[in-house]
Amino acid sequence: MGAVSGGSAGALLVATVCCVLANGFEVVAKLLRAEFVVRNSAEVGLAPRWLPWLALLEGAGTVGVAAGLFGPARLGLAAAVGLLLFFVGAVGAHVRARVFHNLAFPLAFLLLAAAAVRYFS
Repeated sequence: MGAVSGGSAGALLVATVCCVLANGFEVVAKLLRAEFVVRNSAEVGLAPRWLPWLALLEGAGTVGVAAGLFGPARLGLAAAVGLLLFFVGAVGAHVRARVFHNLAFPLAFLLLAAAAVRYFS
């Protein structure tokens, strides 16, 4: 880990663990095609057939971040960057479709991924 002060490092660790938990929940919701996931996907113009592929990408990032907490930090960093880019795309999809009523959710996931990137860098 880089030059992060003690208190900041603790807060970033908590945010990184929250990143893993939140994304893990979201991956399961995508795989189960939870109603809120299908509805939100439709609002931004994403066909339900893409949900398993998005779950795979998000799941790989989630597993990588979790593994980075217990193993090589470089793996955690790479996975966190992947999640960050994933949620940049999600925010972009919401903005492109002008779906702003639930933009807070992908933004929150984006911020958690950014915290994980900072934790591992």
